[in-house]
Amino acid sequence: MSKLIYRHLYARFALSLIGLALGYAITVLTRLPWWTLFLIAIAWVGIGIKLRWGRPLNARYRKVWPWSLAPLSLWGVYVYLADSFGNVDLGAVFFHLQAGMAEHGGAGKMVTAVVYTLCMLAVLASVTWLSRHDQRWRLMERFLAIGLLASNPLLFGLGQRSAAVVADEADWLDHRYVSPPTSTQEEAPNLLVLYLESIERTYDANQFGDAYEDLNRLGERGVVFEGVQQMDNTGWTMAGMIASQCGVPLMPAGLLHDSQFEPLRSVVPGIDCLGDILAAQGYRLSYLGGASTEFAGKGLFYRGHQFHNVKGKEELVRRLDDPDYVNSWGIYDDSLYDMTVDEIRRLDEADSGPWGVVTLSIAGHAPNGFPAQRCIERQGPFDEQDILYSVECSAWLARDLVDRLDNEGLLDDTVVAIMSDHLTMRVSVWDELTTMDRENTFILLGDHLPPQRIQRDATMLDAFPTILEALDFTLDGHRAGLGVSLLSDQETLVERHGLDTLNEHLREETALQHRLWEGLAPQRQEPSPSSQEQVIETPADRTDEVDIMR
Repeated sequence: MSKLIYRHLYARFALSLIGLALGYAITVLTRLPWWTLFLIAIAWVGIGIKLRWGRPLNARYRKVWPWSLAPLSLWGVYVYLADSFGNVDLGAVFFHLQAGMAEHGGAGKMVTAVVYTLCMLAVLASVTWLSRHDQRWRLMERFLAIGLLASNPLLFGLGQRSAAVVADEADWLDHRYVSPPTSTQEEAPNLLVLYLESIERTYDANQFGDAYEDLNRLGERGVVFEGVQQMDNTGWTMAGMIASQCGVPLMPAGLLHDSQFEPLRSVVPGIDCLGDILAAQGYRLSYLGGASTEFAGKGLFYRGHQFHNVKGKEELVRRLDDPDYVNSWGIYDDSLYDMTVDEIRRLDEADSGPWGVVTLSIAGHAPNGFPAQRCIERQGPFDEQDILYSVECSAWLARDLVDRLDNEGLLDDTVVAIMSDHLTMRVSVWDELTTMDRENTFILLGDHLPPQRIQRDATMLDAFPTILEALDFTLDGHRAGLGVSLLSDQETLVERHGLDTLNEHLREETALQHRLWEGLAPQRQEPSPSSQEQVIETPADRTDEVDIMR
């Protein structure tokens, strides 16, 4: 009798664990409120009790290992990624594994990952117990395993990339790539680029209050670009920087070379980016970031593309008056911007040619942000949850930095680019954001740029040629990389083909991937005349686009 009681309790416990996990996964992957997970779990347990799962009348115990354990584990990984970041980007996963995740600031994520792992092990143990004690589960879970494998977005994405690798070389994007200019001009303005971590323009909506207001006030002084969408493989920090400085999506090196499991020694070495172009012009280039340059290859990218002075958390923390005034990712933005002012003063006083400074903030980092002490003194206590508090902090500090530099005369003959590195990941207002048409921040300030708002269907790839033209570079057809200057009336790739089409071709592309990683990957072969014909949809399209792209 005691065995029956224990078996009854084990069955209820196993069903409850699986029900809670199922409810949690559904609420993460949909817009259902969090409390509905308990309703789903109750419904699941009710069905299990009604059908006597785990304690059938004709019980036949068999010591088996369920087929569904591996597929369930893969779904567990996917749910963890979706819960942590909102949108699961396989390109980001592959790139970070290869570029390195040392010195990351996600200590809290590590704890979450451990909790997820323990919960997943409990679910796997529950499925194993039910399969061993109920022959109906042994039969059902085999079909469950097939369904889980077929429906997992991770495996679907891997299958798409594998098919692209073994297929004939796809070059739709590569055929549209335009090498950036190498010519110089006599008078070159300075350049200041402020990347605001995850501060998308969508926060300008009324339902988010005044969180974005300081960026709106900055935009009144220059050019505000509206409609800048996010293409695949540009949705994390390093990818967003490469999109806006090189005009290409970041396609990870992946399986292109034999050492794909070794750390990268360079990042997109096959193309010229903003740093290469400006260095050839005689610019003195600096990068200052609050987080470590060891994380995700930032240091490799900037040093490899001609930035002379590259400093992150490790170098900047030594300059703090209070070495304990840091967060889990690195330097707070008020400290970073103080050091940015010092750096620009140094470069300006040297008076030996134009300078370029790039900074990356940290205040808006998902999920809750890292508001600086100056913001807390201005905005009041931070509840450690509200991302809008951190967005307001990031926007205000950026405006304050521009005002400080302007008041000192350090922005004379200077183009200032203010932009988000990418759309935000899962934050406290995620459900509201995901119902809206989301856009990246992109603002240009400069004495020769009259205030205006430009509405274009574009991506951050178009920021690259736009910045170059703002710096008075002459571009072939107003194009560089895959981007089009938004200061021109030339059609962007999104306007011509649509974002869905670009993303579809990106999933099939191999030629552009070879171009990015030239030197690490086998030599690209020039496409044959017949393959060039195949990338043009219509004769009319060919007449216009081939002339522009070459």
